[in-house]
Amino acid sequence: MLRHGHDLHDLTSGLSGRAAALCLTAFIAVLGGATSTAAQQPTRTVTSPPGWDALVDSYDAYAELDEIVGGGVVAVRDGEALAWHDFGHGDVAAGVPAGERTIYHWGSITKTLTAIAIMQLRDRGLLSLDDRVTYWVPELRQVHDPFGAIDSITVEMLLTHSSGFQNPTWPWYEGHDWEPFEPTTWEQLVAMMPYQQLHFRPGTRYSYSNPAFLYLARIIEALTGDSWQSYVQKNILTPLDLQRSYFGTTPYWLTPDRSHNYYVESDSAGGSRLIDNGAEFDPGITIPNGGWNAPLGDLVRYAAFLTGAAVTDETRKRFDAVLSRSSLGEMWEPRVQVAGDPGSDHDSQMGLSFFLVRDGDRSVIGHTGSQAGFRAFFYFQPEKRTAVIAAFNTTNLEQSPEAAAAYRELMNAVYLVTDP
Repeated sequence: MLRHGHDLHDLTSGLSGRAAALCLTAFIAVLGGATSTAAQQPTRTVTSPPGWDALVDSYDAYAELDEIVGGGVVAVRDGEALAWHDFGHGDVAAGVPAGERTIYHWGSITKTLTAIAIMQLRDRGLLSLDDRVTYWVPELRQVHDPFGAIDSITVEMLLTHSSGFQNPTWPWYEGHDWEPFEPTTWEQLVAMMPYQQLHFRPGTRYSYSNPAFLYLARIIEALTGDSWQSYVQKNILTPLDLQRSYFGTTPYWLTPDRSHNYYVESDSAGGSRLIDNGAEFDPGITIPNGGWNAPLGDLVRYAAFLTGAAVTDETRKRFDAVLSRSSLGEMWEPRVQVAGDPGSDHDSQMGLSFFLVRDGDRSVIGHTGSQAGFRAFFYFQPEKRTAVIAAFNTTNLEQSPEAAAAYRELMNAVYLVTDP
């Protein structure tokens, strides 16, 4: 039975490696015994960035402790993959190793695509970040509103997770076989609205909300006449040349490369058992907040766009056609405090869908994702045109303290490579 996905920042608040791993207690990936047969793959490097060897050591140490089935991590600079490391298997039963072509699920990193789409429409004069969301999605007036403030919620509040809407899309999960993985239609979401409520006065604080990005997708569809998938494909994926990215069921030509996803949970004997969830699952209506499937290489190209690493004038024009550098910079301005004290050595703030993380002298921008058994993180430093991107295909439902500590060390290494 698949569990619902949650962005890891909902638990970690995007904090430094010291706090970030603590969030993974309920989410982290484990193979349970099968990973001992999942040997590390050779590291491929062009010119290793500073700290890369330590990052790979930390990645492998964490993966072994948490018994990850498979995954990969890549370091990026100036739009190119400088170093790449794969681990374990994409399909352990079939003996298929994880590799450069392996397709992972990126969960809530998808939200950054939705946010870019909103900014495109803003830049074209079709909406304002100050627009009241109920103008575009009047059904939200059915949500119980103890503050009398539902009509004050803006597009920006959805983008910054400060609207007051709940976290899960499907909040009544009880583990029955007949329950959907996620709601499958907009009508189902609307039917649930009278049984939900605003949890705080809109605009007063941060609280992660998955449904907020479904409401943003609804605005995109209302303004353009396209489905969210069609709009993003035409206006983001295609111009960025993300040829192996897709939403929903894997295209036939890519099925050999699709990773399975796994859970590890406790068994009755006090050990653990591996659950193979297969390659496919249905995110339902939640695709705009967590439906992106792609190999690591497509995320490298995405990092090139975000960091402005255009090697030709033609590429630069395509990047600017997707979104200007000034609008991207606007997305990375701090707007809502997530955790820690503003200006402290370790804090996290919310931009427009992007998390801004400070860890000592280092600062990075990014997002994490978790859905079904897949988990991922994506951090970049636009001024230095660097990034570190990683994916895992397993979620451990019983993470050990040792694995949590190893994940903290991994995140420290990630921040070092991302912002050297």
